[in-house]
Formats: sequence, C-alpha cells, structure tokens
Amino acid sequence: MLLKVAFAVAASMSALVIAPGAQAQNYPVKAVRVVIPWPAGGLTDVAGRIYFQKISESMGQPFIVDNRPGATGSIGSEAVAKSPPDGYTLMVHSASHVSNPWIYPKLNYDTFRDLVPVGLLVAQTGLLVAHPSLPVKNVKELVALARSRPDQVLYASSGGGSFSHMALALMNSMSNTKMLHIPYKGGGPASTAVLAGETQLLVSTPAAALTHLQSKRLRLLGVTSDTRLKQFPDTPTVAEAGVPGYEFRGWVAVLAPAGTPKPVVDRLNAEIKKVVDSRDNRLDAFEPWYMTPEQTAARFKSDYEKYGRIFKVIGTKFE
Repeated sequence: MLLKVAFAVAASMSALVIAPGAQAQNYPVKAVRVVIPWPAGGLTDVAGRIYFQKISESMGQPFIVDNRPGATGSIGSEAVAKSPPDGYTLMVHSASHVSNPWIYPKLNYDTFRDLVPVGLLVAQTGLLVAHPSLPVKNVKELVALARSRPDQVLYASSGGGSFSHMALALMNSMSNTKMLHIPYKGGGPASTAVLAGETQLLVSTPAAALTHLQSKRLRLLGVTSDTRLKQFPDTPTVAEAGVPGYEFRGWVAVLAPAGTPKPVVDRLNAEIKKVVDSRDNRLDAFEPWYMTPEQTAARFKSDYEKYGRIFKVIGTKFE
C-alpha cells in the first residue's frame, strides 16, 4: 500500500514538472485577452493590433484587444498585473510602463515584480525638428546657440512627462544647455505651435513630420535613436551630430502577469519573431524591433534608470 502511495506521489510530482511544457505545447486552447492601456488609434494600439492579428492566424485562437486607457497606461497595467498568470491575459504597452513609477510613486502594482516582459514589437524614434527661423542647421549649431542664449530657445512638447518632453530634457542635461520647455495638450497642438513659430523646436514622429519636412516648413536636425533611420539615411543621430552618448528611443512591448509559465512566454516571443520575419507590409510605417524576453527585461531596466535620471532634472509634477 505504501509503495502504491509512493508511486502516486512520484507520478503527481512528475506531472507538475512537465505541466508547463505541455501547457506551452497546447497553448492557446481558448481566446486570449490583450489589454492595451491606451485609446484606440495611437501607435501602441495600431502596432498591437497588427501583431496580434498575425499571431491569432498563426496560433489558431482569437487574441481579443481590450483598450483600457487612463493614467498614462497605469490603469490597464494594474488590471493585467492582477490577472491570473496563465497566458490568457497579455498587455501591449509603451515605454511609459517604466516611466510611470517615477510619475506615480503609489501605483497599485509593482512594475518589475508583478509583470514580466514577453518581447518588443516596434521602436519609437523621434525626429528633432526646428522652425526655419531658428538660425541653426545642425545639432552642433543648436547646442552653441542654446548655450549662448539660456531660456531663449523654446521647445514644444505634447505635455509634461511625454516622450517629446523627455527627449529634449535629456538633451538639455547632456549638452549643458537651458532650452525652455513649453508644454501643449497633445502632439497636434505642439506641432501647430512649432509650425506657427510660437516655439522653435520639437521632437516629433516621422509620420507627423514628413509632410512638413518635404514642404520645408520644418528643418530636420537629427534623430533620437542610436542609429540612423532608413527613411532619413543622410540625417545624423543627435549623438553623431553634437551630443556624444545621447540616445532616446521609445518602444511598444508585450507583457504578461508575473508567474506566467516561461514556456508560454517563450512561445509568444517566437510568434512575435515570426511576425517581424514575415515582412508584413502593414508594418512598413513602423520600426519592428525584436528582442528576446531577457533582452527586453534588460532594456526595461536601463530605460527605467534613464527616466529616473531625467526626472531628477525636470521633476515629476506636471501641469
């Protein structure tokens, strides 16, 4: 009798050991909810929908998008952090995921303990653009002008703590300049202000700036990534052009509740890579950016530390 019990316990333990692998092999067996903590139509939402439509076709189950915007993505993040870690609730989020702890010190979840990275989807690179009236043609000239005229070079942003704000705040801190921040309520009003000459600088997106660059209503000075963009091969990075070591690049990533079986995470990551490798023409407007879960975790950590350094300079109380 004791021998039978021992065999039963051993069999039970063996089942526990192989369960995660078996789960990944069969996963998914039902619909998966994909929370996007931003409104529909933005970069994060569109990229997430394109990727998960392809993943749904590949894996044979629906991946249903659930937009839960609010508080720079933290409302949707909390919902996912408190969901069962079974692979059937995922999240597509922006780099705000690692800046939110600096803005909201009393989040109802832990950014790193309660959520795990699955992989990156796309990059968000900024274009440093200037109104033609600003007497500079490159980053080096901009830095020289800004040093000679503290608080007289005005830069617009889509709001305090936004990508466009922090990109130029980082440049200020790294170049020993004092360009003055003028926040607006969104990217549209910020672009309008620069086009009208109310302000002189903006870190914009390629899609938003392209038409104005072609019509010469804006001048392109540099790109915020650490490598040149394919769309603008003759435009240097900010680091190349005058601020050594500068790099500011956002991203869109997939996350899951902590405790989600590693084989499931790895399976989803492999599906992400398939989408990148497919060269789907719907991604032509984006910068697909593949990373393993481990590489994604390292990027999260380094960006979290970078945001912390920026917030020490600009503060975290925004109008």
